[in-house]
Amino acid sequence: MTQTPCLAAVATGLHAGYAIVLLFLLFGIFFGNLALGIARLVRPRKPGGEKAVTYECGELPSGSSWVRFNIRFYLVALFFIVFDVEVIFLYPWAVVFRPLSEAAGSLVFVEMAMFLGILAIGLAYIWVKGDLDWVKSLARRSGTEVGGE
Repeated sequence: MTQTPCLAAVATGLHAGYAIVLLFLLFGIFFGNLALGIARLVRPRKPGGEKAVTYECGELPSGSSWVRFNIRFYLVALFFIVFDVEVIFLYPWAVVFRPLSEAAGSLVFVEMAMFLGILAIGLAYIWVKGDLDWVKSLARRSGTEVGGE
């Protein structure tokens, strides 16, 4: 009687797909730690004054590192990510639902039209609200407007 190898016994049956994932995960962890260990052994160890200085694209840092950034940077980045990710999913959606075009094509089209309508309403909302404007005017309490940044 021949004995089956350990990996072949694990890779058969219901958990065959998970065994491959576990194997890739273990190899990834092993080689990641191996690369970090080799880098630690090979790197020069010279802590000093210049190593502790904050790096700003080759320029000497000036001022405090606790600078307050305008919230519009984050808002524009967030809006871009939300709408960009939604648009990225349109192509795979069209490829997956193409075979359904004969059977339930109008239903699938209406669902995507509703989804795009919701995205358009969201875009119109942030546009009307003025969150896409880079320079917004600030309103004083008396009602007059003051120029923004």
